[in-house]
Amino acid sequence: MADEKDESKELELDNPGKKKKMIIIIALVVVLAAAAGGAYFFMGGSDDAVSQEQLDAELDSGSSGDNADDGAPVEAVASTGTALYVPMPRPFRFNVPGAARDRFVEIRVQLLVRGSDNEEAAKKHVPLIESTLLAIFSMSNADDLATSAGKISLKQKSLAEVHKVMKEVEDSNVVEKVLFTGFVMQ
Repeated sequence: MADEKDESKELELDNPGKKKKMIIIIALVVVLAAAAGGAYFFMGGSDDAVSQEQLDAELDSGSSGDNADDGAPVEAVASTGTALYVPMPRPFRFNVPGAARDRFVEIRVQLLVRGSDNEEAAKKHVPLIESTLLAIFSMSNADDLATSAGKISLKQKSLAEVHKVMKEVEDSNVVEKVLFTGFVMQ
C-alpha cells in the first residue's frame, strides 16, 4: 500500500511536467510547419518557369507570323544582347558659367552598351568618348544643370553626340545610354 501511494504521488508530479513538454513540442511543430510553408511559398513556386515558357512561346509565335511588325521586335531583342556597363576611367571635372557666379561640376559617367562587341568597341574608343562628353558638358551652364530637366537634357545631348562620333568611327551607335552615376555641382 505504501508503494501504491508513492507511485500515485510520482504520477501526479510527472503529469504537470508532461503537459508542459507536450505544449512546447506542439508549439514547435506548428512553428516549424509554418516556417516550411512560408519558405516554400517564397522560394518554391513555379511561376517564374511558367512565365519564361510563356514568353518564349509568345516570341516564337510572333516570329512565325506574316505581319512584318511582329518580326521587328523579335529581331531587335535578339540583336541587343546583354546589358553591359563601361565606366569612364575618371570623373569629368569642369567649370560652367552661371547667372550669379561660375560653378565647378564633377560628373561620373558610365555607358550602357549591349553585347561584348559593343563593350570592346566602347573601351577601345574611351579617349574619343571622353573628349566628346567633355565638349558637351562644358557647353552647358550652371542654371540649367541645377534643374532635373537640365540634367536630362544634358544626358540626351551627350548620347546624341556619342552616337554621332561612334557612327563615324565604328559604323554603329555602340552606346545605348549615357548614365550619370555621380553628379556634384559647387
